[in-house]
Amino acid sequence: MAFSRATALEPTLAPDELTARMVGIGMKFAAVPRIDADLEGTLVHASAAGMIDGDLRALAVLTTWLGVHHAHVNADRLVRLVYAHPSERVRAYFAAIATWLKKDRRLARLAGAYAGAPIELLPTGTAFQIGRRGEDPRFVDSPLRAPSGTLRDRPADVLSPDLLVRRHAGYRNRVLMGPSFRADVWTVLEKTPGLSVADVARRASCSFATAWQAVQDFHLLRAATPRR
Repeated sequence: MAFSRATALEPTLAPDELTARMVGIGMKFAAVPRIDADLEGTLVHASAAGMIDGDLRALAVLTTWLGVHHAHVNADRLVRLVYAHPSERVRAYFAAIATWLKKDRRLARLAGAYAGAPIELLPTGTAFQIGRRGEDPRFVDSPLRAPSGTLRDRPADVLSPDLLVRRHAGYRNRVLMGPSFRADVWTVLEKTPGLSVADVARRASCSFATAWQAVQDFHLLRAATPRR
């Protein structure tokens, strides 16, 4: 069978599973963390909970997380997942994130995920609330219209990078190697070193060639490391 990598998000998660994954990547909710949670998949699922299901608390913490940790997001994978998402509201949210975080040029491609008229955050009353309180400064002139204060921005709602790097192996490897598929392959191999290259590529959602080279390097270093 020919190798093919996953290009779309897994099906919708149960609320408890999504919360566990959000906690696992450093968002502070009252739940046991899924410590090996996939970063980009969790981000997109959380955006759907906020933009489609109306969970503004989840969306607020997600937005704060992106502000703190965006430099360690695998932009290639996030862009792929966002473009494949069927919801215009989700795509508009990430297009708005690209506007806000425009200094991170890796995220610029997210701006093309949505090309329609600006989407209102609230089902009703967005324009009224913006008239009263002003617009969330993060989303001014973006595809998302959000009243100021609706998405609370508290850095204390997410783990700081120095804490998350100790708790999430994938995040740690991205700090070491850069936010790349190579780092994600390394994370897969650290957990399950005996996997075939094709299985590693599927789990890391990368190309076979990327996985192949990283697997060779991983086993080279492992063989050269003295065993205690």
